[in-house]
Amino acid sequence: MSEMNKQKIVDSVPQKGFFGHPKGLFTLFFTEFWERFSYYGMRAILVFYMYYEVSEGGLGLEQSSALAIMSIYGSLVYMSGVIGGWLADRIFGTSKAVFYGGIFIMFGHIALSFPGSLSMFFVSMVLIVVGTGLLKPNVSTVVGEMYNEKDTRRDAAFSIFYMGINLGAFLAPLIAGSLADNYGFHWGFAAAAVGMFLGLVVFVLTKKKNLGLAGTYVPNPLKPAEKKKYSKIVALVVIILAIILGATIPTGLFTLDLFIALVGFFGIVTPTVYFIGMYRSPKTTATERSRIIAYIPLFIAAVMFWAIQEQGSTILAAYADKRTQLNFMGIDISPAWFQSLNPLFIILLAPVFAWLWVKLGDRQPSIPKKFSFGLVFAGLSFLVILLPAYFGGENSLVSPLWLVLSYFIVVLGELCLSPVGLSATTKLAPDAFSAQTMSLWFLASAAAQAINAQIVRFYTPETEMLYFGSIGGIAILLGISLFLLSPKIQGLMKGVK
Repeated sequence: MSEMNKQKIVDSVPQKGFFGHPKGLFTLFFTEFWERFSYYGMRAILVFYMYYEVSEGGLGLEQSSALAIMSIYGSLVYMSGVIGGWLADRIFGTSKAVFYGGIFIMFGHIALSFPGSLSMFFVSMVLIVVGTGLLKPNVSTVVGEMYNEKDTRRDAAFSIFYMGINLGAFLAPLIAGSLADNYGFHWGFAAAAVGMFLGLVVFVLTKKKNLGLAGTYVPNPLKPAEKKKYSKIVALVVIILAIILGATIPTGLFTLDLFIALVGFFGIVTPTVYFIGMYRSPKTTATERSRIIAYIPLFIAAVMFWAIQEQGSTILAAYADKRTQLNFMGIDISPAWFQSLNPLFIILLAPVFAWLWVKLGDRQPSIPKKFSFGLVFAGLSFLVILLPAYFGGENSLVSPLWLVLSYFIVVLGELCLSPVGLSATTKLAPDAFSAQTMSLWFLASAAAQAINAQIVRFYTPETEMLYFGSIGGIAILLGISLFLLSPKIQGLMKGVK
């Protein structure tokens, strides 16, 4: 997209009206609030739904399989962002991608609300994976489009936007978890569908007035010859997949373990291919190539961080359900409620971090150093959770305060890394790959959860200390290494701070 078009978009958006920010931030804030409400409401109860017995309203799967499927689900949700970013960049723009994505997500949650149906569970997986891939990376890209690159409000805007994400994520487990406990899992999933519907209503009713031209431009549209080429490629891929699945599923060759291995493979290969493709593209300038190189260690750090943080819905969810005292001070606690801790702490601490960065001004840590702090905190959150087993043994129920402390520490890391990463991605992205680079940022979560799908099966009460200790230790060592390399990485960013 040319500099003239970028400025034209900025000029079309009402620049005041939402806490000193463009009015469009209101639209995107509440669209993402309801989308995250729907996603995190579903996610808070999904792993329990999979491994609870059929008599308890679940699907009756093995716990180890449920944990692996949960990780694969998360990986595919974020991996699909590559397709969503490509479609936005090259076919219909980010605004339409957000709308279409919301439709898919809503119907996915509706499918999931059918009680005890394994077939509808897999239908919902496909719909939510496709829908989130369209909506999640592109709504963040629209936020960036509303601001001039030199606008000092840009980082603050992403912090406010991030607050919307976490407000939805905080309320969702409380509501969905309570509905699931009292009325059944399908009521919790139905609440998620209603949430996405409300998000679509907000987006449709306010986008024309508040967003102007933001999200309407296609930065790198397909040429007629390319449309024919990609249509043939898509058709060929669909045919090949149909043949492979048709031949392997009936014969038993296509197993869950094979599927997990394939997702793990693509979770690593896909971002690698993207980095190479963007770096070698003739549309990428020399300065943008340097920034891509700088982005690689940040991406690796993000993968390690999300590998720990995303286990809040798998390993720590099972830990809350089976290893934690669920009656505390006379209050019966739903295990799903623990997943509200992460967004709650972010809501409370995000203003503190935003104030801190502003207060420090030019003295604040560089982007790579903030990433390194994030990794160290993530590692410490896992070292903390191994202490109850060390002191009380592997068979005793532990105080819920240990989980609270672990979530608190990882949030300190998240606030050093996640909003900073969103903002840095919009700054370091090559112009021709703006939406796709945001998709690449979410591929860090995809890669992390693809890796998690391989390792969560090693978690048992007997291996608990080794599991938490090994992963936590690796994160801390990687964080220290990134801190030492930060001056070199900062130099490669070519003026981006």
